Amino acid sequence: MSPLRPFLIACACLAMLVAGLRAADGAPAADAKPALPRLVDLGADKCIPCKMMAPLLAELAKEYAGQLEVVFIDVWKNRGEDERYNIRVIPTQIFYDADGKELFRHEGFYAKKDILAKWRELGVKLTPAADAKAAETGQKP
Repeated sequence: MSPLRPFLIACACLAMLVAGLRAADGAPAADAKPALPRLVDLGADKCIPCKMMAPLLAELAKEYAGQLEVVFIDVWKNRGEDERYNIRVIPTQIFYDADGKELFRHEGFYAKKDILAKWRELGVKLTPAADAKAAETGQKP
């Protein structure tokens, strides 16, 4: 092995680190998407209350696209995620602000109206896509 190899590897690692720091220095990249509040639902596709949550999550993702990120994680298929998120039961919904700070968590089935009410309570203003489009065009939804 060449005596320069460890040095070159160290230089390459340092270059990657510096590049990562530049990307994370707070200046948004040209193609960076704005950070959004995020709802993470941890469950399983075979759990009954989790199955009841699935259409609600799909509706939320569609109706509030561009305003809210909705994520489903199947903890039976993705081992270790339950520990990563420190959940005790499924389904569990975790509400995060746009900076990634956990704001609230709920265990069990959570109705759509209750999820939206919780976002309002947390100070996150969400407008359904139909209402947002109508406001842009001056029409009623």
